[in-house]
Amino acid sequence: MGLQLLHLNIHGLIRSHDLELGRDADTGGQTLYVLELVKGLASRPEVEKVDLVTRLIQDRKVSSDYSQSKEFISPGASILRFPFGPKRYIRKELLWPYLDDLADLLVNHLQEQDRLPDWIHAHYADAGYVGALINRRLGIPLVFTGHSLGREKQRRMLAAGVDYDQIEQNFSISRRIEAEELALAHSNLVITSTQQEADHQYSRYGKSGSQCIEVIPPGVDSKRFHSTHIATETQAVDDLLDPFLRDISLPPLLAISRAVPKKNIPALVEVYGRSSVLRQRHNLVLVLGCREDSRQLDKQQRDVFQQIFDLVDRYNLYGKVAYPKHHRRDQIPSIYRWASNKGGLFVNPALTEPFGLTLLEAAACGLPMVATDDGGPRDILASCNNGLLADVSDLESLQDTLEIAGSKNSKWITWSNNGIEAISRHFTWDAHVCNYIALMERRLKDVQNRSWIIGNQHKINPLGQRLLFLDLDSNLEKPDGDSLSLLRNGLAKENSKVINKLGVLTGRSLKSARYRFSELHLPDPSVWICRAGTEIYYHQESQEDIFWQSSICIDWDREGVENALSELTDYLEPQRIEQQSEYKLSYLVKQPDESILPLVRKRLRQNGYAAMPYLRCHWYLDVVPLRASRAEAIRYLAIRWDLSLEQVFVVASQQGDAELITGLTTTLVPAEHDPSLDGYRSQKRVYFASKSQDGLIKGFNHYRFFLNR
Repeated sequence: MGLQLLHLNIHGLIRSHDLELGRDADTGGQTLYVLELVKGLASRPEVEKVDLVTRLIQDRKVSSDYSQSKEFISPGASILRFPFGPKRYIRKELLWPYLDDLADLLVNHLQEQDRLPDWIHAHYADAGYVGALINRRLGIPLVFTGHSLGREKQRRMLAAGVDYDQIEQNFSISRRIEAEELALAHSNLVITSTQQEADHQYSRYGKSGSQCIEVIPPGVDSKRFHSTHIATETQAVDDLLDPFLRDISLPPLLAISRAVPKKNIPALVEVYGRSSVLRQRHNLVLVLGCREDSRQLDKQQRDVFQQIFDLVDRYNLYGKVAYPKHHRRDQIPSIYRWASNKGGLFVNPALTEPFGLTLLEAAACGLPMVATDDGGPRDILASCNNGLLADVSDLESLQDTLEIAGSKNSKWITWSNNGIEAISRHFTWDAHVCNYIALMERRLKDVQNRSWIIGNQHKINPLGQRLLFLDLDSNLEKPDGDSLSLLRNGLAKENSKVINKLGVLTGRSLKSARYRFSELHLPDPSVWICRAGTEIYYHQESQEDIFWQSSICIDWDREGVENALSELTDYLEPQRIEQQSEYKLSYLVKQPDESILPLVRKRLRQNGYAAMPYLRCHWYLDVVPLRASRAEAIRYLAIRWDLSLEQVFVVASQQGDAELITGLTTTLVPAEHDPSLDGYRSQKRVYFASKSQDGLIKGFNHYRFFLNR
């Protein structure tokens, strides 16, 4: 059987043709790379199928192409689109609350297939988060490529003087970094484009960020990007840029990127405006995506264009700077060749560049480069020797480098030839795909999928068709009489069509939970999720589910975790011995504070422990194995016993219950709930009760939980 592969590229706009590169901050080089990689993989004889998963979008402001649930790319390759979150197109920073929905949808989809993918490749933090959840639930090997890492972005922006709260507000940077940490902790392999990424950027994520890393530089499509000049295409580019330029024969400084702050295009315009040498010697050509009306762009893009317009006006650069509103994707190679034919330079002034695919494209077309000295350009220049690097944070340094790069024709010719030769030798797509497949097969051949997924399909389901989870430590601590009466009557009804079952969530031991539950005089639970999601028991059994135990114990080091947190005595106090267990460390927080969770996560990450802290009711901190939680235990049960998550009903009320709200489970939040849960009112499958005395009853009736369906 051939390989079956799954790629996740969640944000932005991606389709099989006419990529809208540069349309916004979410549709750029990553989009192109992923599509070309999928095509390249599908063309290989050892690959049977490649699916590319992204978001289904229904929005009149974007093409209807993005509303197709399935799209053909090439033989063996398809785009699969899943609806989650709002129907409209939104920027990636607004997708975080809905990623658990996609993870649940994908698990359902994959379970319906004849076989699971041989591996999942997740691109960027959001896809990494979803990929990590699928990996822990189905055991499919996970490959992760960050493309751009949150910690590096945060470091750069703080160094530039941007306020942390502003960074958080604009980019949800803490969510992004947490997702990257989760993806790295679950990854069987991390692929980067450059050694600089591996050595300096991923290393900021502790031990989990520095393991299992391999460098595979991306390739260039030699059929499109080559140095053979065609007279008709040269004339077409002249026609595109002639309205802007007084003397179109001058060698251009060409920049091709998205109009976003990190690409640092205004700095290039500033340097060009300051330098009489550059103005006399070159035109400046900026290809920054397509736009109809700059007022309709998102704020980041509007701000960048406004800075460019202001600088053109300040330095009176009219007739010297071109910034066309429209271009076709198939024109990009001809624009590179046009610039090369005129003896120009390709300029990448980005503040940081994880790799720089445009630098390879330019080199393949014979166009030398001047690029940022941060990130991928270092590796590219080391292989190609086709230009110069500059400290783009220093405008004088960037200006000097540009002036030197364009000063000698003999040097330009050498650089041009070096680039063409190096691309053909080191950076073809064929070489990239061959290296990719060989690496995957070597590194992932010994990773096994979850055996119980196949082995238990024919077992009798002990959980019924609908399952209600109540928290013994909150929902059932002081229940009202009417709610208890409804529970007793509803759970006692069984007929041929519908069987309602009860599940219990608790941080207690099984013995303690059963003792407390016996006082409520409710029907016996079908399942007990105890010790903060680390133990699962069925009915009256005392033997815990060994498959769940084997799933969560991977890389768990209880003693190491305990030692790592022993230094936090100013913040944490261990709970009584009866609250501790093999897979749970429990603490009391001495003074509730929002900084506790980040502090504990940082300590665990720095020491490389596969553990996750959960704070509940502001005072109680549990540290459990990375793959364990109450929400994950529920999903394990749904997968093992073929129970639809839509038929799982959960009551959530306390701080820390957010994990129970996200995804496809059905959730009731009583009127008397912790304010931290109010941020989840936009979730589709959540009912917020308005009155405390009948909250549970109204919730049950709202979802018709005790009615035949």
